[in-house]
Amino acid sequence: MTFNRREFLQTTTAGVATAALPTMAIAATANVKRLPIIDTHQHLWDLDLFQPPWLAGAPDVLAQSYVTRDYKKATRAVNLVKAVYMEVDVNPQNQVKEAEHLIALSKDPRHPTVAAVISGRPGEESFAPYISKYKSSKYIKGVRQVLHVDSAPQGLCLGEQYVKSVQLLGSMGKSFDLCMRPTELSDGASLADKAPDTRLIVDHCGNADPKAWLKNPSEEPWHKVDQWKRDIDLLATKENVICKISGIVARAPKDNWDSASLAPIVNHCLEAFGPDRVIFGGDWPVCRLVASYKQWVDALKEVIAERPYQEQVKLLHDNAERLYDI
Repeated sequence: MTFNRREFLQTTTAGVATAALPTMAIAATANVKRLPIIDTHQHLWDLDLFQPPWLAGAPDVLAQSYVTRDYKKATRAVNLVKAVYMEVDVNPQNQVKEAEHLIALSKDPRHPTVAAVISGRPGEESFAPYISKYKSSKYIKGVRQVLHVDSAPQGLCLGEQYVKSVQLLGSMGKSFDLCMRPTELSDGASLADKAPDTRLIVDHCGNADPKAWLKNPSEEPWHKVDQWKRDIDLLATKENVICKISGIVARAPKDNWDSASLAPIVNHCLEAFGPDRVIFGGDWPVCRLVASYKQWVDALKEVIAERPYQEQVKLLHDNAERLYDI
């Protein structure tokens, strides 16, 4: 499945290698199109089961149920093989219900979902007994609390109880997703220092805003380019932090984006974290605010097209398989 050009050249004469390269390049391109994908950021919400509070003010494209059959339809044009569910900020009273629902879903071979990152409130004392219920579950891989909402003030993740809970996750072999304001990423780096045995996963390239790279954006970007780069680089120095290449297309200008507009974000994250600490996330159906699932995948493949084939495989499949043990 892999194509290692260096090994190929080392085992052939220069003349034979030169003659074979065009054929091998065509084969590599074909393989890229068929690359298996593990999606580590799959959203599902069945409004007959859950009514996430934030959906009350969401755009019409999101204010409806999205279930497995919809996801299968959205991903049928790509070679998706597995998915890891990402929590959808359900009402805290529904967190256990969400977890149990996802365990059942992950056990069912009819679903691409094989594991889940569930909702949680690490800043509360009730977190430990809640998450301990799933200590032995191979289907519950981690926890996320969205930290870029009004109810999550800056510095929340550095509170004493919060840090203790994130440390607990590490002792249980579970991860914690950092989904925070791009202007507060240094807090994530501090949390990584305080919980060195817990894997922290930076969602959506640190919530990078593609508009920040435009000369004349139609609206104020969420952050400055240099500040975001500096903080991504800081996060990348923490060995227990990995980066999820996801979400950024949903913030791109709807009628003025292409792979080139996403490339500076993707490339900086790939360079900072290296080929072994990056994973792919579809962020469906939120990506539908701007692009279809296939459009997002195609754009990302264009951005990484010149990178070694094995690095592309790692990003889209192998790293997720290894890091999530799925």
